[in-house]
Amino acid sequence: MATCATCDETVDTATAAHKVEYQGTVYYFCCGHCQAAFEQEPARYTTEG
Repeated sequence: MATCATCDETVDTATAAHKVEYQGTVYYFCCGHCQAAFEQEPARYTTEG
């Protein structure tokens, strides 16, 4: 299990349809909307932001 990188929902990593690798780390998302938000501003949702 993981937490959605944008909204903190629980995500099952084994079946997650939405994920992105960013700077060597895989981020999981509960939906396409959250993934799109992350892809527009990844620094906002990571420790570099």
